[in-house]
Amino acid sequence: MGATRAEKEVYFVKLKELLAKYPSIFLVNVDNVGSNQMHQIRVSLRGKGVVLMGKNTMVRRALRTILSENPQFERLLPHIKGNIGFVFTAGDLKDIREIILFNKVAAPARAGAFAPLDVTVPGGNTGMEPGKTSFFQALGIPTKIARGTIEIVSDVKVVTAGTRVGSSEATLLNMLNISPFTYGMSVVQIFDQGNAFGPEVLDIEESDLIDKFLSGIKSIAAISLALNYPTLASVAHSLVNSYKNLLAIALTTEYSFEGAEKAKEYLANPEAFAAAAAPAAAEAAPAAAAKVEEKVEEKEESDDDMGFGLFD
Repeated sequence: MGATRAEKEVYFVKLKELLAKYPSIFLVNVDNVGSNQMHQIRVSLRGKGVVLMGKNTMVRRALRTILSENPQFERLLPHIKGNIGFVFTAGDLKDIREIILFNKVAAPARAGAFAPLDVTVPGGNTGMEPGKTSFFQALGIPTKIARGTIEIVSDVKVVTAGTRVGSSEATLLNMLNISPFTYGMSVVQIFDQGNAFGPEVLDIEESDLIDKFLSGIKSIAAISLALNYPTLASVAHSLVNSYKNLLAIALTTEYSFEGAEKAKEYLANPEAFAAAAAPAAAEAAPAAAAKVEEKVEEKEESDDDMGFGLFD
């Protein structure tokens, strides 16, 4: 039975209030999420976010009424399909996503349902009577009788991700008390301050962004240097390269400037610089040797102490 006109008006008002109050919205898929699980999710988000469900036609109609004043919400319309809901929040997006995804419950395999992942039956004793051996044979599962019960010889994949669960596979998994799937909210899209993006964006670390930014700066600098077109990214490199050119000219000609004097002196008399460096190295050597001797003495004292008995 559809919602009454009054109920729709109340929903429209509530949706508009939430859109105006919260800067961020998670569009979540709620397939196979039960009422008790939904209650637990609402409780865990209390004070951090608000969950709002509604029929897609009603949500679209409510959004279209505010597009003239808030055109950015038009980006939500293509994602209003399937069993969808909203989580409104002003908190940290990563933290809220963790809360949403944490609330999952184990569920048995149901015939006809799409499998979200591969399901493998582990090898070992099933505890089932030998009369059900034919059931395993029909599914191509190798078994043997051990101590009066059926034992699966090796691990066998019975369900492939993305395919529908067959009735025989569902029955087998239920007989073995295997609940292979977990169901809960899944994030479909995120709308944050006018920008819409996929949930995988939240997995990008700050270090990744910095690396990409630095890589872009290097590329711009390289292109600018190749084209002889100065930019903020290349000007520092241009100054360094110009200084190197001036230094090279000064070393090969009579021209000189303050920054080139020391280099010229070194090339003119390298022995003098070697002689000046020798006393400094000689002074540093005894200090290093003294530190080594101190460490050796400390080790010997420590070893001597270990020679005393407990009652000496």
